[in-house]
Amino acid sequence: MTNLISIKNLSFRPTPYPVEKPDILQSINLEIEDGAFIAIIGRNGSGKTTFLKHINGLLAPTGGKVEVAGLDTSKLENLPELRSLVGMVFQNPADQIVASTVEEDIAFGLENLNLPSKEIQERVYEQLEKADLLDEAKRPPHLLSGGQVQRLALAGVLARQPKIILFDEPTSMLDPLTRDAFLDRICKLHRAGMTILYITHHMEEAILADKIVVIDQGRIFLSGEPEEIFNQEKLLHEIGLDIPEAAKYSQSFRDLGFSIPDNVYTSEALLAVLPEYQGEKQYNKLKSPNGRSRKILIDMENVHYTYLAGSPLAKKALQGADLKVHQGVIQGLAGTNGSGKSTLLQHINGILRPSEGKVRVGSFAVDDPDTSLQEIVKNVGLVFQNPETQFFESFVGDEIAFGPKQFEMDNIRDRVKNAMTLVGLDFEEYKGRRLETLSGGEKRKVALASTLILDQEILLFDEPTAGMDPKSRNELLALFKELQRQGKTILIASHRLDESAEITQAFTIMKSGRVVRTEATHDLLFNNQLIRDAGLSVPLIIQIVQRLRQNGWPIEECECLGIDHLINAMKEWV
Repeated sequence: MTNLISIKNLSFRPTPYPVEKPDILQSINLEIEDGAFIAIIGRNGSGKTTFLKHINGLLAPTGGKVEVAGLDTSKLENLPELRSLVGMVFQNPADQIVASTVEEDIAFGLENLNLPSKEIQERVYEQLEKADLLDEAKRPPHLLSGGQVQRLALAGVLARQPKIILFDEPTSMLDPLTRDAFLDRICKLHRAGMTILYITHHMEEAILADKIVVIDQGRIFLSGEPEEIFNQEKLLHEIGLDIPEAAKYSQSFRDLGFSIPDNVYTSEALLAVLPEYQGEKQYNKLKSPNGRSRKILIDMENVHYTYLAGSPLAKKALQGADLKVHQGVIQGLAGTNGSGKSTLLQHINGILRPSEGKVRVGSFAVDDPDTSLQEIVKNVGLVFQNPETQFFESFVGDEIAFGPKQFEMDNIRDRVKNAMTLVGLDFEEYKGRRLETLSGGEKRKVALASTLILDQEILLFDEPTAGMDPKSRNELLALFKELQRQGKTILIASHRLDESAEITQAFTIMKSGRVVRTEATHDLLFNNQLIRDAGLSVPLIIQIVQRLRQNGWPIEECECLGIDHLINAMKEWV
């Protein structure tokens, strides 16, 4: 195969930029063949997105050279042809939606190519059909779910028939079924000959690629086939990355003395080789952990809400939702894109008021329009799904200080420093950074710090780990547990049941604007039918426990919501 993309000694330094800081990209050399599928992984702020933007000419090198199909990306006269060759799906796909309806947005790029009207209509219809958006063709994009917006962004790119597509963490906001469908479509594009460059923080997605490029501090740290990269676990851990979940669990079983093959990277492969129990098959009575009764802090009854009520574009978001959250717990909230999770959270802190039903949070009747929003916000913090939507300032330090200034708090500098330390942002390095220069994961950390600084009793998080690298995700989950120890009540909306399994005490499942069920985490996560009916995926650790029990292991389900708990339970029977 011939090289389609050639990168030689690429370096990049924005203007203006502090003299003492190193280049964002440094001496990158890479050759990419036509039809390749390249996964790009690295810590938040390592330079991944900056690297990708050099391939379609959104950024020009300050040193070195990038050529795509022989075109120098730094030359302005090459940009029109370059943009027809290279499409890009951004980290936040809503950023690239420009038209007032779905079909107009797909047509926008084609109109700029001056294609005949008939051909534009044919391409638009084809992409609407492939993206399952025919019924949404006349709707405004901002009324679509996160998964639909992602499909729309890809449809707009594919309509232009590029040779190369760049993806910047495209599945970070997608529910499991939508994510699987999206990945399946990307793999089909690759099999059809499309060249794919794909940034991800999910190692399970990186396995799909032909080759993985690891970027750290603006340089290529490792490069090779997935098996070659993931065999270097120690090196990956040194730069804050990880290996696929199935590979980690495989190693835990090997450490326990079981013969698990090397290079087990997928859940299917691991489940197929789990050990049979060789001892006496004896089960203790299945029990659930006991917990003391706590008072109800959040109480929602029969809550209804419709966006654009009374208009032709009206969309019911909540349809009789009921929710109870007890004081001092961490509770998970899961559902597919468009199930109503974000709308529900925004009713708890008063941003939205129900059209019908009751919402009581602590001593506040949130459904009462006379209840002060400011008083609610003093007690209830919300970190949005897209952190940019809650920014008010231009610089990191000012943004985190914004809330305390509104509430006339004292010692603001110390509060900002402490909040930044909590989320892993160095005060001196980041306080003066402009928000637009941050990576997606770094912006999310700023949004978290901006909420934590207010020290509210109730904390609501909407997809808090989306766009975070493995180390940052683990640190955030540990922070949630520490906040609970401090007495906070936490509600976390997330598609990833596996992340929430070990830190939550209760879980709520939503579907079509309704709460389907709220149960103790250990009971709900082992209910495969309920989870699948809600369009979600059963966490791998749960699948492992269930398969081991099928293999005769006398282990208790409720004791095994994490790999460490599972291994300890198995040690009793080895």
